[in-house]
Amino acid sequence: MSSRKGQETVKATFDLADADQLALFGPRDVNLRFLEKRYGLKLSVRGRQLRLEGAAGAVDALQGVLPGLVERVRRGQFIDGVTLDYVCVRGDAPRDEDPADGSGEAVLLAGSGRRGAVRVRTPGQRDYVQAIRDHDIVFAVGPAGTGKTFLAVVMAMDYLKRQLVDRIVLVRPAVEAGEQLGFLPGDLQEKINPYLRPLYDSLADIASAGRISKLMSSGVIEASPLAYMRGRTLNNAFVILDEAQNTTVGQMKMFLTRLGFHSKAVVTGDITQVDLADPAQSGLVHVREILQHTDGVGFVELGGEDIVRHPLVQKIVEAFETRSGSDA
Repeated sequence: MSSRKGQETVKATFDLADADQLALFGPRDVNLRFLEKRYGLKLSVRGRQLRLEGAAGAVDALQGVLPGLVERVRRGQFIDGVTLDYVCVRGDAPRDEDPADGSGEAVLLAGSGRRGAVRVRTPGQRDYVQAIRDHDIVFAVGPAGTGKTFLAVVMAMDYLKRQLVDRIVLVRPAVEAGEQLGFLPGDLQEKINPYLRPLYDSLADIASAGRISKLMSSGVIEASPLAYMRGRTLNNAFVILDEAQNTTVGQMKMFLTRLGFHSKAVVTGDITQVDLADPAQSGLVHVREILQHTDGVGFVELGGEDIVRHPLVQKIVEAFETRSGSDA
């Protein structure tokens, strides 16, 4: 048995007390197996005791993570793969000052039916939501999976529910890998639907299809390509511009000057995925330079640590960033 710290094999126990073990370890102990693989330990449950066996350093590390997981379960949260991966990476325990919805994480929309409550999951997302509350125009820049679009849509629905705005306007530039609207079959609505689908997907995650259809047919929710925003003034609206890295400087100026009274705009994008012929002409890149210190405008930078999709997404983003850096 090695005497080096972190290599010595030790045994320890962790008291699970009254924690719901199904919520903690998942169906068929999937979370337990995840923890075994991540920390290189042998784990087993005997009654209310979790037994740990393995390298001393790994045992210490897992013992530092377990209290946060158990506390989340005691507050009513079911530990899923995303939460498990996040807590293992960050080691963050729930904050006592968060709303008491049973999760320990700030609630943006209460759950209904089969849909659970919508919460922020990372400090970066927390800053993003707070920026939306504090500013009339917010720019959120970050890689795929950080919740840029989803959280903007959630906040828009929250503002609509609380009657802080009368309508939601979802906007996207029609730029996708060089294709143009005219090459797609069908009428105008059928042509633009593929470009707006990610926004529809975000809506579908938080509201029923019937409710979305009703809100869209009444004009309370509107989805439009960026080109059709010229000449409009949007009062009492929550406006979201998605994939803003694919706007030109002129388009970005046009969009920002559409904002009317009692309105809020959220602009999201990933400056590493510009599909314009000349990436240097991206309106999102340009606006970061000229509006960075403008009162009433907020900028939020989300990173790999804010990715809340499948854990592999974070690894994929990091791999591309590493290769990009080595090619520079």
